[in-house]
Amino acid sequence: MNSVREIVSVTALRVLPIALSLLFGIAAAEPASTPNAHWGQWRGPLGTGVAPLGKPPLDWSETKNVRWKTPIPGRGLSSPVVWGDRVFLTTAIPTGDAVATPAPESHGAHDNVHSARRQRFVVLAIDRRDGRVLWERTVREERPHESVHATGSWASPSAVTDGERVYASFGSAGIYALTVDGAPVWSADLGDMRSLHGHGEGSSPALADGRLIVNWDHEGDSFVTALDAKTGKERWKVARDEPTSWSTPLVVEQGGKKQVVVAATRHLRGYDLHDGSVVWTAPGLSTNVVASPVAANGLVIAGSSYEFQAMRAIRLDHAKGTVTEGDAVAWTRDRDTPYVPSPVLHDGTLCFLKHLSAVLTCVDAQTGRTVHGPRRLGELRNVYASLVVAAGRLYAIDRDGSAIVLEFGGEFRELARNRLDEEVSSSPAIVGDTIYVRGERHLYALTTVDESPRHSRAAAIASQ
Repeated sequence: MNSVREIVSVTALRVLPIALSLLFGIAAAEPASTPNAHWGQWRGPLGTGVAPLGKPPLDWSETKNVRWKTPIPGRGLSSPVVWGDRVFLTTAIPTGDAVATPAPESHGAHDNVHSARRQRFVVLAIDRRDGRVLWERTVREERPHESVHATGSWASPSAVTDGERVYASFGSAGIYALTVDGAPVWSADLGDMRSLHGHGEGSSPALADGRLIVNWDHEGDSFVTALDAKTGKERWKVARDEPTSWSTPLVVEQGGKKQVVVAATRHLRGYDLHDGSVVWTAPGLSTNVVASPVAANGLVIAGSSYEFQAMRAIRLDHAKGTVTEGDAVAWTRDRDTPYVPSPVLHDGTLCFLKHLSAVLTCVDAQTGRTVHGPRRLGELRNVYASLVVAAGRLYAIDRDGSAIVLEFGGEFRELARNRLDEEVSSSPAIVGDTIYVRGERHLYALTTVDESPRHSRAAAIASQ
């Protein structure tokens, strides 16, 4: 009898993880030691916008393929980052009494806005399985010292995590390290930024080899710095002759050494990750650099599009000192380049949107030769969210919550059109069978919801 019970118990232990993975979409084949199984940073595990192991759904709506939909308090444009069973987000929540603020400042189509109230700067952890808020940590409370763009927020930089700690930047409101259970580890105050046109702050930190890299380009004394990931102490800090940029640093490896690449107005630069020394510098892009660079197969590619359009592809094996032409410059481009959304690089093909419109161009990453487009993506219009790729598909989402899914490569055949009923400015994250989309008020976990009898049996087993 005991042997029968043991057999039943062993069988149950073997079946339960499978049942849970079917029920919650957290695949058993996603070990924590495999970074590609997570989305631990802005632009995903490869820094290119690609989820190598992702298999998200083709179709969704407010009533279709929604595993869960969780209200997010306050306002933030940071993108979700995902590790294991947790999704991490930042937000800023108004609190206290309102005070008089300066009149809105007009810049282009939208005014800047000042905060009339204090803001609680908050880091959230959400259970990936059911959308429950596991913890909410207020790391600082103050009234922001400057305005943001009317479409922006005081919580725009995305967090980064290695599965042990989560690091969140609120720019002028500080840099914070927490355990994945929400316990404070350290904080750092780098001063107050003064962004160009008062548009606010948005560069996300990068994490590599025990260093947290922060780009601090603004209308003051700009710099890039590496903080010790365990303690928050400064490892190195290098002054930069740059105005405001919002791009996120990218860590690349060349010749067995890692570099930090920062795209900006005056120069695109590569810094030694170990000591911050400048490895190479190339002529910069337009002003207001927002899109982050991407890299693969020895190439770094960065683009911008403000008062003019520009894109540069740099060969890292030839990039030394000042790079202006020759072997170090693979190619350049002066049309249809991105402004707000960052490009995506997959399988040797680079895809990007023109300025912040839904006009897609794809080029051969090594040569810059156009392989597809420019092409308007259906009814999509203004796009802030960056492109992402998974399972051979390209996903694009505009600010109205409309999305289009294309086959990646070939003719880029349209596969689906989808829509959510709220504004989407944040870039999505893809892990396993789920695409996580942050809307104006909610975080969505979108997956193929299986209502088949097999799925029902798995749910029943998991509940026993």
